[in-house]
Amino acid sequence: MKKPLIAAVLVILLAGCGTLDVYEKTKFFPDHSWKSSDKPAFTFTIEDSAALYNIFVIFRHEDAYHFNNIWLNVTTQAPKDTARTQQVNITLADNKKGWLGTGMDDVFDHRARITQTPIHLKKGNYTFLLQQNMREEPLQFVLNAGIRVEKVQP
Repeated sequence: MKKPLIAAVLVILLAGCGTLDVYEKTKFFPDHSWKSSDKPAFTFTIEDSAALYNIFVIFRHEDAYHFNNIWLNVTTQAPKDTARTQQVNITLADNKKGWLGTGMDDVFDHRARITQTPIHLKKGNYTFLLQQNMREEPLQFVLNAGIRVEKVQP
């Protein structure tokens, strides 16, 4: 009796979502600092090239983080293509609201979409590299950085 009920609840929860996670991974910085020479790489495979996808940067920091933003160099290696790097400025706080991400105690999580609209991805392996591009070296009070890819449901 419990198994059909659990399955029904899962179907309802998944049907209510407008996206399906394809990939999410972060790198933990054990000393809570991120050197610009440390460029975490994230590799995943796209099977459905007809679908639309959103790509996000995930960033976790402590309340003591010194800046209202983070500048990142995001390098994308698509299947059978040359690597492309874009510089991305992610706003983490403003003067009225404070930290914009979700927080618990002194830790704040941010999920910032780096694709302006949903995009098509080619079938195959993708690799994303993240490099912090801030003036503080190493960048202090950083816990995690990563990539999230979501498949947009029609």
